[in-house]
Amino acid sequence: MPPHDLLNAIDRAILVALQADGRLTNQALAEKVNLSPSACLARTRRLEHDGFIKGYHARLDPFRLGIGLVLFAEVTLQGHMADEQHRFEAAIAHIDNIVEVSDVSGDVDYILKVVVRDMAEWTGMKDDLIGRDLGVRRITTHVLMRKPKIFTGYPVL
Repeated sequence: MPPHDLLNAIDRAILVALQADGRLTNQALAEKVNLSPSACLARTRRLEHDGFIKGYHARLDPFRLGIGLVLFAEVTLQGHMADEQHRFEAAIAHIDNIVEVSDVSGDVDYILKVVVRDMAEWTGMKDDLIGRDLGVRRITTHVLMRKPKIFTGYPVL
């Protein structure tokens, strides 16, 4: 049975509520989903234990943090051997400005979400990635202009 089939309507309601507001108190959450506080806490802990809830985070304003540019970089490696992928992934794992990495199918190997102060900072990062022996063939950059829709959570099916 797929994991989502283990969820009932109350579990889904808890997930929807916490995804919208991770700061809800257990009391407020219990009222929202029509459970006693103890039953609600038990279900929430089970959802955490079972891996449906991965953590609780604050959503920060990147521009207030001095991040002036958000971009997506398509990275194509020279080869597709596992050791080349591991070397590249290990090298970028500790670069704080690379906030998300997706290994994708298609014409490119990875899509990186990168945050920097300005284009000069990105140019330096890009040149460093290409200049190091990481097997990078090409990096294509797409600068984020605006976000007509922002991620607010996953659909709870």
